[in-house]
Amino acid sequence: MRSLKLLALLFAKEWRELMASRAYWLLVVFIGPLVGNSFITAVNLFAEASGIGGGAAALAQGLTPLDGILVPTWGAYDLAVTLLFPFVAIRLISAEKESGAWKLALQLPAELATTITAKVLALVVGWAIVWLPGLIAVGMWKAYGGHIYWPEALNLLLGHWLRMLLSAGVAMAAAALTESAASAAIVTLSFTLGTWALDFIATGRGGLLAEVAAFTPTAALRWFEQGLLRLSTFLVMLVLALAGFALAAIWLHAGRKLSQRWLQTVGLAFVVAVVVWLGSLARASWDTSENRRNSFPRADEMALRQIHDPLRITINLAPEDPRLMDYERNILNKLKRLLPNLTSDFAAQSRTGLFETGGAEGEHYGEIWYEMGGRRVMNRSTTEPIVLEQLYELAGVAAPAKTDEPEFSGYPLAAHPKAARLLFYAFWPLIACVAWWLARKF
Repeated sequence: MRSLKLLALLFAKEWRELMASRAYWLLVVFIGPLVGNSFITAVNLFAEASGIGGGAAALAQGLTPLDGILVPTWGAYDLAVTLLFPFVAIRLISAEKESGAWKLALQLPAELATTITAKVLALVVGWAIVWLPGLIAVGMWKAYGGHIYWPEALNLLLGHWLRMLLSAGVAMAAAALTESAASAAIVTLSFTLGTWALDFIATGRGGLLAEVAAFTPTAALRWFEQGLLRLSTFLVMLVLALAGFALAAIWLHAGRKLSQRWLQTVGLAFVVAVVVWLGSLARASWDTSENRRNSFPRADEMALRQIHDPLRITINLAPEDPRLMDYERNILNKLKRLLPNLTSDFAAQSRTGLFETGGAEGEHYGEIWYEMGGRRVMNRSTTEPIVLEQLYELAGVAAPAKTDEPEFSGYPLAAHPKAARLLFYAFWPLIACVAWWLARKF
């Protein structure tokens, strides 16, 4: 009970400091127009695809609110959490370190973990307020008559929430490791750029590099944007965020010697590496999308689950070849959810495939080899029914009879973003500025 009271007191202190933070209020002011612009653009594009103004409508099956409205609207939060939110998190620690208030805070009768927890809770509650424009956009879409499939919507919000926690962990660790807010900002942005580079380099490549790159913040959020909840992604993002908070606690303990901090840092890195590795092995995943874009037809899934032999797929397609993107999205990622003994290799040597015209590798460009139980077959198709038929033949499994599963009909909607400009470009900044003024006054 005493520790809870201390946590409540420290949270109140951190909350007051957050309310006094100029960086936080600037984030609150600008997030409205940022989300509003994304939402208005998404609604207009969705309306055009739905045939507004008498134009030809696109295929209705392709008009999903997840892709057309939710992902682009909440994409503004990915930008904010990458470029704006870290400065808010850094300030909570760097300001106290630079002013000397942190040494006074250590004299309080609270554990260091309680102090760090209070800071994290203040950031979490503050970020909930930043989410209001996004939630308002979802409400406006419903008011326009739009459809929301809540499992995929909540899964997307979970991904953005984990993305925020990871960003907070990195920023707080950087603030604890460095002596100034400017240095912490450089470290945080360097981490972000490094993950972007790793994600770019690993695109279309197999092996350890691709396995690691699948857990960079951008790549991890991509799974949630596709309506897929992977247990491994959830665990790794959560563990890395907690590791950032733990690293901050180690380096903010002013009473420890430098050698002790480094020893604890090495121990933490070892524990995190083991836990992340174990978490990455989790195979469970759930397709939360309404159109089951991450799943094969149910009859095919039952047939594929009968395959227990290891399957190796060697793909000779370049990372920027559209056929590889289709193959990964429509076939490979679905197979990985069903076949635990599946390994994939990427044989192409160039990024575009345009220059793989000479030599033996160039002659085999476009080939996809399937190997199981000592048998190898080659197929160039990236079409789902053809590939599945090839796999059934290779594994000696009877192909399922065709069933009449209901097709996803899509949700076309030719709506105008009524009142959105006024709300996001005028009302929200005005309300945020008034709240900022009140917070500073009281």
